[in-house]
Amino acid sequence: SLIDAVKHANLMINAGATIIDVGGESTRPGAAEVSVEEELQRVIPVVEAIAQRFEVWISVDTSKPEVIRESAKVGAHIINDIRSLSEPGALEAAAETGLPVCLMHMQGNPKTMQEAPKYDDVFAEVNRYFIEQIARCEQAGIAKEKLLLDPGFGFGKNLSHNYSLL
Repeated sequence: SLIDAVKHANLMINAGATIIDVGGESTRPGAAEVSVEEELQRVIPVVEAIAQRFEVWISVDTSKPEVIRESAKVGAHIINDIRSLSEPGALEAAAETGLPVCLMHMQGNPKTMQEAPKYDDVFAEVNRYFIEQIARCEQAGIAKEKLLLDPGFGFGKNLSHNYSLL
């Protein structure tokens, strides 16, 4: 509920959090997708309520352009996209907002990413991926200084891959 989300944000802030990440769709392996309408109903009221009550940065975990745009309008400070703005319209939506963007590396998709992750050289592949994503974002008008890079620990990687990336 909205009240529970605001209470939880308050607890995190009191514990020292400086960024609250709000998401309306689970990305665990095998999780069902959520419609745009449902994600908007889950995310927008929470972002708005936190923005009105607290001095904290709000990150919105989404891949949907509609959620990116609406979140920016109600107080989000960062877009956190596990799909690195690959969904149709997401790159353009993020560029329009002018907000910083967190791009994440993931091998495969959330439903299948942990079935059998395999890399010849995980560091080189993740590095190459981010070089390509940074170029894509810059071409769309997102300055590289506004990009945060998440290697995606646990997203299409096994424990050995995760340690290699550390």
